[in-house]
Amino acid sequence: MISKKEKYKIDLVWSAVIIILWELVSFLLDKVAHDPMASIKLPYPHVIVISIIQNFTELIGAAGLTFSRAVIGFAIGTAIGFILAVIMSLSKIAEKIALPYLIISQMIPVLGLAPIIFTLVRDMNASRIVIAAYITFFPVSINMLSGLNSVENDKKELLYSYAAKKKSIYAKLMIPYSLPHLFAGLKIAAPMSITASILVDMLGSSGGIGVKLLYSLYSGTKNLFWASVVISALMGIISYFIVILFEKICIPWKKQII
Repeated sequence: MISKKEKYKIDLVWSAVIIILWELVSFLLDKVAHDPMASIKLPYPHVIVISIIQNFTELIGAAGLTFSRAVIGFAIGTAIGFILAVIMSLSKIAEKIALPYLIISQMIPVLGLAPIIFTLVRDMNASRIVIAAYITFFPVSINMLSGLNSVENDKKELLYSYAAKKKSIYAKLMIPYSLPHLFAGLKIAAPMSITASILVDMLGSSGGIGVKLLYSLYSGTKNLFWASVVISALMGIISYFIVILFEKICIPWKKQII
């Protein structure tokens, strides 16, 4: 059995190997193949790091704007998904009616939905929040419902035999039992909400990391573009690990697998 410390060491080694390989491939494209598009196709990692340092304040400010709106939308979407899952678990009729429409709602592409949302709310910050909530609620709802439906009847019947009310059964059995399923949905939704917020930035916002991506892409500042891409990826990774942190707090007995 590999200890957590050893696992982190292995992860660091693999990360170093990937960065070295990236640097090597960039060198081959640039110096060996003499590809004129080498700096755009695959820039040197150290060049990206330098660009991040040079534009750190600007990038962090843009990322903070996008991230904060995504977090608000993520929280709202989580609450909506949680409530919907509980309602559907309480009533099979509600589940049969609501579930098909929930699935159909996810067939609408975000790029098609975002302009509609912006037209309705007329505010870019509100649009980010709504889209992030839209992306979040479905995986949360489906995973939470799966967890609620997976509770064994024997456990519920035992509580019923003690004259427990429905509220107590949900509070003491159903919801705690479903938390692993809930966090599985949150791990999926967290990076997706960041991506959705970035996409909204690209539709005409005056700020946000998505604006930096578009500006650097069309202005030809390739180093800033790749720096923005890396920051965007880090935002998704950070959101994922924040969910894992909350999972450890809420489910301390569950073995964590990252």
